[in-house]
Amino acid sequence: MPEKNKYEKLHEKLRRNPKSVWADRDLQTIDSFNVQYAKYLEKSTTERRSVDEAIELAKTKGFIDYEDFLKNPPKSLSGTKLYVNNRGKSVAFYRFADDVKDGMNMVAAHVDAPRIDFKTTPLYEDSEFAMVSTHYYGGIKKYQWFSIPLALDGVVIKSDGEKVDIRIGFDDADPVFVISDLLPHLDRKKGDVNEAFNANTLNLIIGSRAITYNTEDKAKDPVLLNILNLLYEKYAITEEDLFSAEIEIIPALKPRDVGLDRSMLGAYGHDDRVCSYTGLKAIMDAEKIDRTACVLLLDKEEIGSDGSTGAKCHFWKKVLNAVKDIYKLDTPLEVIIERSTMLSGDVAPAINPNFKEVHDVKNATKLGYGMAFVKYTGVRGKGGANDADAETLGALRNFYNANNVKWQNGEMGKVDIGGGGTVAKFYAQEGIKVVDAGVPVIGMHSPFEVVSKADVYETYLAYKTFIQSFK
Repeated sequence: MPEKNKYEKLHEKLRRNPKSVWADRDLQTIDSFNVQYAKYLEKSTTERRSVDEAIELAKTKGFIDYEDFLKNPPKSLSGTKLYVNNRGKSVAFYRFADDVKDGMNMVAAHVDAPRIDFKTTPLYEDSEFAMVSTHYYGGIKKYQWFSIPLALDGVVIKSDGEKVDIRIGFDDADPVFVISDLLPHLDRKKGDVNEAFNANTLNLIIGSRAITYNTEDKAKDPVLLNILNLLYEKYAITEEDLFSAEIEIIPALKPRDVGLDRSMLGAYGHDDRVCSYTGLKAIMDAEKIDRTACVLLLDKEEIGSDGSTGAKCHFWKKVLNAVKDIYKLDTPLEVIIERSTMLSGDVAPAINPNFKEVHDVKNATKLGYGMAFVKYTGVRGKGGANDADAETLGALRNFYNANNVKWQNGEMGKVDIGGGGTVAKFYAQEGIKVVDAGVPVIGMHSPFEVVSKADVYETYLAYKTFIQSFK
């Protein structure tokens, strides 16, 4: 091989040369990890189910309920693993080192995903169809939700307080549902696609057969009455019970390998269950920890992180206050928090070859090149962004380079075209050093998002290494 000339050597010394994850990692290991992730996705179809599944997985690794911890605290804080379940829709996992005075290594991700929800009075009959009126949740392209198989998933609180689980459309024997589109022969609408597919046409078809035929008895809204009767027979719920319900309409699609080479995984809800799962696995699998670790799985990110289960709720702090009291720790909570570092685990938009024009290619992520750092999100002049500081980025960059973990940088599209937010800014307001770091995705917020299996595994390694030994 000929010796490199001085400019080639200078180029090698001074220029960045990102390398594909596929070149360095074992393919079987990547595939095996993604098989387990796909199983998690199949079960974690809503934020409630995501939290339930995460807790069940953590229990197998020795994590205990916070309430049980309070009843019988171990003599030593070191090695304690616990979780605190916040109303079934968000959860915090802790692994404690000897103390918390040096702060924590934290990963925060969200388990909610863009979808369509039942309205509080959802059922009606029109043209002898039983229909559900809806309201969309999060940023969706409405046209993507027409004419695809849809499932129902959620809970109903009955008049006697009983909670009823609703889950229809996931098993092969289940019926599915549809928001039917207009045939092209009759669709002459022109102009903006958002006007052609507006929110008021996102109405779900759930039945078309009347409760009775060939009888003298007349029923008002007979198709709707048939649906209500079926719901009552199966779940013992009435129409009024649907007022106190959370029923989500989501794609009835299972995770699938994408590509002849099976290099990608397509599924609903990668944003952001992919970072939730990799963060959870990281705190579960870490061989050791040099300082206390915390992983937060949160709700409501897609609609601004408000509410009692979103990032603006500080439920995770009560664990630290309890630990301080039980073990007589004198470091103020504010100091513990300010000494902490967080990876805000959220997906990044990767270059889609069909729509390259919306990206600044030099500052966009690519599938297969590892975990993506996004220094700032926001819109128009970084409005609403965390904008991570250079010191934090420098420490993390050097840490990952030293540990041979692949990373890349990304943005939310070209200036004044892209934009978006994450939970990072809410934790930055607490004084935590935080940067967005997660898995690149194409087709984000669609019913079938796509990730590289290599990036899923590399992000897991990045979170795990961070939890084990970042200082």
